Amino acid sequence: MKGHLHPLTQTIDDVVRILTGLGFSLDFGPEVETEENNFDLLNIPKDHPARDMQDTFAIEGGSGKLPRTQTSAHQVPYMRDNELPIRMFSFGKVFRNEATDATHESAFYQVEGLAVDSIGNITLGQLKWTLETFLKEMFGKDVKMRLRPGYFPFVEPGVEVDMYFNGKWTEMLGAGMVHPKVLENAGLDPKKHAGYAFGVGIDRLMLARNGVSDIRYSYQGDLRFVNQF
Repeated sequence: MKGHLHPLTQTIDDVVRILTGLGFSLDFGPEVETEENNFDLLNIPKDHPARDMQDTFAIEGGSGKLPRTQTSAHQVPYMRDNELPIRMFSFGKVFRNEATDATHESAFYQVEGLAVDSIGNITLGQLKWTLETFLKEMFGKDVKMRLRPGYFPFVEPGVEVDMYFNGKWTEMLGAGMVHPKVLENAGLDPKKHAGYAFGVGIDRLMLARNGVSDIRYSYQGDLRFVNQF
C-alpha cells in the first residue's frame, strides 16, 4: 500500500528545511510548561489582558504547569541555557481553550524563531529580510510582504506581517524585537544585547498555500481531504 505525508507534515518539513537553511538551529521545547515560562517571563503578568486572549487548559495537581499556549514559552529557558549568538527555532503543538471554527482550533502547530546577539549585530532590517526570505521560500518568489505596527507583550517594537498571495493581502504572523524585560529575565543586559523573534501558525501556512478553507479538516482523519495532497 502506498502512502503519503499529511499536508501539515509536508508544511513542517518545509519550515524546518527553510529555517535550517537560514542558519537557525532546531530545539524542541516541552508541550507542558510552567506558568512562569509561558507568561510571566514573557512580560505577561497575572493581571495582563493578554492572558484572556490565551485562555488555556489547566493540569489538575500540576503545580503551576499548563499545556503551553505558545512556542514563545521556550525563549527565556533557551537564552538562559545557551551562549550568544543565538539563532534558534522551535515548533510543536500549542493548546488554547478555543471555540473551534474554520480558523480556530484548541490544539494547533506553531513555530517560533529567535535570534539574539550583541547590540549592533541584530536589527529590525535583519528580521524583515529573514521573514521575507522565509515567505518567498514557502510560497514562491512573487510573494510580497508588508509590516504593520502590532502589539505583543514580549516584543518592542512589534509588527504584524501581511503577505500578498493569490491576489489578496493576508495576515500571516507576528514578530518584533525582543522586549528589554524579556532579555533581563533571561539574564542579559538590554543595553548590550538585542534580539528579534517571530511566531507563525504552521496550520495557517498549510491552509494558505493549499487553498484549504477550514482548519478543522486537518484533524478529522477524513481520507477525502488527506488524499488530495
